[in-house]
Amino acid sequence: MTIGWHFNNTYSELSDTFREEIKPVPVNNPKLVILNESLASELNLNFSDIDKDELSKIFSGNLLPNGSNSIAQAYAGHQFGHFTMLGDGRAVLIGEHTTKSNKKFDIQFKGSGKTAFSRNGDGRAALGPMLREYIISEAMNGLDIPTTRSLAVVKTGENIQRETTLQGAILTRIASSHIRVGTFQYIAARQKEDELKTLLNYTIDRHYPEIKNSNNQALDLLNLLIDRQCNLVVNWMRVGFIHGVMNTDNMTISGETIDYGPCAFMDTYDPKTVFSSIDQMGRYAYCNQPAITKWNLARFAECLVPLIDKDQDKAVKIATETINSFEKKYEEKWINMMRDKLGLFGLEDKDKFLILDLLTWMHEKKTDYTNTFCHLMDLTTKKNKLFDDDDFMNWKKRWKERLSKNNNSPNKSLELMKKNNPLVIPRNHKVEEALEAAEKNDLKPVNQLIEILKNPYTQKDDIFDYQIPSNLDEKYQTFCGT
Repeated sequence: MTIGWHFNNTYSELSDTFREEIKPVPVNNPKLVILNESLASELNLNFSDIDKDELSKIFSGNLLPNGSNSIAQAYAGHQFGHFTMLGDGRAVLIGEHTTKSNKKFDIQFKGSGKTAFSRNGDGRAALGPMLREYIISEAMNGLDIPTTRSLAVVKTGENIQRETTLQGAILTRIASSHIRVGTFQYIAARQKEDELKTLLNYTIDRHYPEIKNSNNQALDLLNLLIDRQCNLVVNWMRVGFIHGVMNTDNMTISGETIDYGPCAFMDTYDPKTVFSSIDQMGRYAYCNQPAITKWNLARFAECLVPLIDKDQDKAVKIATETINSFEKKYEEKWINMMRDKLGLFGLEDKDKFLILDLLTWMHEKKTDYTNTFCHLMDLTTKKNKLFDDDDFMNWKKRWKERLSKNNNSPNKSLELMKKNNPLVIPRNHKVEEALEAAEKNDLKPVNQLIEILKNPYTQKDDIFDYQIPSNLDEKYQTFCGT
């Protein structure tokens, strides 16, 4: 039986400006750690007849599939506000796979060795960060949030040097594409309008064919990306996700979450929560994610100025007005999201105050973000005395009065809440426990965690242990892995 690869590699047909043709650097002794069989099935791929040794070779890049054409993509990015010419320094796109339903997906190896864009890096990745990306990206998929996916992780049989000596690994990442805001920045920095137009046309063909016949494709693309990124960050805020490295090279044009480096989910509610060890000033804190999204989109708009209008002043004015629409769009989507979390139908003027008062109380009392909403749904398994607090009881009375104004039954409100409030998230201590076990060749905790996170909105008997907050928040740090 064949695996079912069906490659049609359109990005590699672009000029050398956009990419470098390169093969993954072979590794000594690859061993498959984990394979996402359900994702493989969604991609119409069948690995059931392939033995583990051959799978290890395939997912390490030692054995490339027929039809692949591996490249490293060029891009730039504002990293913590500073502009840098970048590119795939430790990743190789082996090709674009098309499913039976005609959906196209990038197949990329992360940690596959040096490229022309590696600068001083070794091009490799460690087992822990690659498994973290696997766990968190699959959790995001379970939460119904647009995301890149993880198909497999292999150990390379080689050690890499970071703060300590670590086991090397390669992740197979699946994405609608890897076109980033930073891709447009790279081309714009070259100041060649024909190349910029090429990238615009390619992006529209790939992701937004509905605007192919538009009178102003660049402006329409900007508006569509504002909308998609607005939806994305609202969903992050909904579940307490903190990306950690919202550089412009980590914002996709498809609107998918990408690059799960120093990311984590918030336990105790604090808008200023930062987990990333490199974010010393809190630039990418939980509360700053909407503003940074707008900032990144503004950088995207700057790239498009020559294509929005021939008159530069007019183009800048149009782009600025368009970017300034972000706040209103975000505010509206965020309030509606919070209404959903609270089971509220319709629009009431006082809804915003009701929402903000709850968040203020949560912050003051240091309550768990996820479990507070579980409590409101009566789906907690352990009594918490915090919810006997007078201020909370008064708030709850106001909330129930507001619920009574819904034009729907209490069951409909509860259904709405259950769709928007996860019962489980990747708790930081559970992720760390799983990664520590994996380093010792025990994959059972990783597999158990992934299985639990597949259905985060479903009440089951085996989830209680995964609902308990950690006590790591105040000291917990995550790392980039490079």
